[in-house]
Amino acid sequence: MTTIISVINQKGGVGKTTTVINLAASLSIMGQRNLVIDLDPQGNATTGLGKSNSDEENNIYNLLIKKIRLISSIQKTNIENLDIIGSHVNLSGLEVETANDSKRAFVLKEILLDEKNGVLKKYDNIFIDCPPSLSLLTIMSLVASDELLVPLQTEFFALEGITQLVKTIDRIKENLNPNLTIRGILLTMFDKRNKLSSEVDREARNYFKEKVYQTVIQRNVRLSEAPSHGLPCVVYDRNCVGSKSYFKLAEEFKKKQSRNAA
Repeated sequence: MTTIISVINQKGGVGKTTTVINLAASLSIMGQRNLVIDLDPQGNATTGLGKSNSDEENNIYNLLIKKIRLISSIQKTNIENLDIIGSHVNLSGLEVETANDSKRAFVLKEILLDEKNGVLKKYDNIFIDCPPSLSLLTIMSLVASDELLVPLQTEFFALEGITQLVKTIDRIKENLNPNLTIRGILLTMFDKRNKLSSEVDREARNYFKEKVYQTVIQRNVRLSEAPSHGLPCVVYDRNCVGSKSYFKLAEEFKKKQSRNAA
């Protein structure tokens, strides 16, 4: 079964795109088949996987406005088992362009549903990289998804922001997607020398219990270097601290998957 997972946090700079590309790449290296959908107009997941975010034809914007079919929008990356539907800056205008469409929140869901037993059947996971805001694009993603993965930066305002996010998720579940569940909370940018990191870790685990992954992603300069080379860190420097964390996360992710399937 293909699982659609939104990677979401309305705050920017929490390691959302880093998580999408490195988790998807780790799982692909381990033999699963993955598709990344870059729903952020900034297009960082696209360039981080070595593709252009200025491709005028094959992009998520043209797919959402029904200019192209799903099969045309999928591009192969240089990593085996990992494909992407790239972003484009035109995405930022979609909210205004679709203002009169009462069904606009369901557009992405319908496109993916139509092909779930077709071209998308071969994928184990579809990861959607959401923009850092609670905009139409994020709502589209929440409506289309089965599960959510929430990267949470171990900083002072992190838990404050997440309560707002949880309220939004509850509203979406109530009105638009009753089957949506939080797959996991991932603590990112963890600094073990910093007392605050440990406090946020403790509070998050008290609040979200077993939803918080055991794996934490430590602060690591290689993680921020890798995208400028058009590569996930797990390919750019497989043995650095950041890459090891994401491989460990991928193992934990797969274990949760098999438990849920059972």
